[in-house]
Amino acid sequence: MANLKEVKGRIQSVTSTQQITKAMKMVAAAKLRRAQDNITQMRPYAQKLTTMLQNLSSQEGDAEQSQFSEVRAIEKVLIMVVTSDKGLCGAFNSNVFKAVNRHIKENYQTQFDKGNVTILTIGKKARDYFEKRDYNVISDYWDMFSPVSFEKSTEASEYAMARFTEGKYDRVDLIYNEFKNVATQIMRVEQYLPVLPPEKDADSKFQVDYIYQPSREEIVKDLIPKSLKIQVYKAILDSNAAEHGARMTAMDQATDNAGELLKELRLTYNRTRQAAITKEILEIVAGAEALG
Repeated sequence: MANLKEVKGRIQSVTSTQQITKAMKMVAAAKLRRAQDNITQMRPYAQKLTTMLQNLSSQEGDAEQSQFSEVRAIEKVLIMVVTSDKGLCGAFNSNVFKAVNRHIKENYQTQFDKGNVTILTIGKKARDYFEKRDYNVISDYWDMFSPVSFEKSTEASEYAMARFTEGKYDRVDLIYNEFKNVATQIMRVEQYLPVLPPEKDADSKFQVDYIYQPSREEIVKDLIPKSLKIQVYKAILDSNAAEHGARMTAMDQATDNAGELLKELRLTYNRTRQAAITKEILEIVAGAEALG
């Protein structure tokens, strides 16, 4: 049985850890509130803009096809991966890494074997993970969360768009955690480029039509790049909110686990102390009988 000094030291250590995890949970809750407000306000705008973009890109009879809608044989692939900068957020980052590896294995294994799959990392954890393994990594755009801003996210989206139009990449995908609620994050694997046409509904009797001013060509030329930039910015906002939710949940569980461990340690401490007192009483009684 452990001695009293060791058990007491462990109790003090676990108590300190519990205080830290409780404080981290409160910090994550405060950050989550702001991050949740940001993504809640951005999401309807981004979804509507994406829908308009898909409808414009899918219309036929246009002499000038958008350069971002060109479908080519998939030889070279760019995958934009969004993770966090810090840990202590449960399986938040590891789920992203698993999704990337699974996505490559199921869709781009041939290209990966040829060295034609490149990872663009957004987040320090993604940069560290993929640089230590056998991946082609672009790590120039990882610092996006201190703080999150549209201007910084635009750098990564402009790089992907420029390399796609140049023909360096034939497909660009985006993988990130979407925020649903504090305890739930949804893994999203989206095709970023080329731009996907909208899904056709066989039951729909209505066709979306727009009145263009000044002209469709000019609007498409400006709208598509803007929509693509918004898509990356939304993914970063989603990931940021999901990260704080995951960290809040992880720290809450860690605090509860510390409380359970403290109960066991205090019980062990009391039992050890009782055993030590009983031993001392027996020694005293034995000594008194020997003197008698």
